[in-house]
Amino acid sequence: MKKIVFAGGCFWGIEAYFKRIDGVVATEVGYANGNVENPDYKMVCRGGTGFAEACMLEYDESRLSLEALLDAFWKVIDPTVVNRQGPDIGSQYRTGIYYLDTEDLDTILKSRDLEQKKYSKKIVTEIQPLRNFYEAEEYHQDYLDKNPGGYCHIKL
Repeated sequence: MKKIVFAGGCFWGIEAYFKRIDGVVATEVGYANGNVENPDYKMVCRGGTGFAEACMLEYDESRLSLEALLDAFWKVIDPTVVNRQGPDIGSQYRTGIYYLDTEDLDTILKSRDLEQKKYSKKIVTEIQPLRNFYEAEEYHQDYLDKNPGGYCHIKL
């Protein structure tokens, strides 16, 4: 099993979207690459923590490639927008790919470079090693399963 973290606006939608992909075996929403310890939702929404709302995916690489995951990610975000996806505005809604395995970086960069050919504006999606990840509150986990019809900026 491998892991990777994606940030693409509200973490509920990213989680719900990736849970539907065969080969994704686990998801967990949380806060990635910030600068305080043990953030909570209210802190992150107020700003100043540096965290992005994100979803950690665990996937079976014998059934699902990193390239396929990246292709799926690019389909549901606008990678040229800073600190916003859909109506969600704020630095916590920025797009990002946070990797745990340095061997994944080359694949990620190649994917970004291929995606860039589709846009006249520069892709601003962060690509960084995962520095930290704090699990979001329980009510955020599997939120759209618990709240069918809940808000989601991604067309599911």
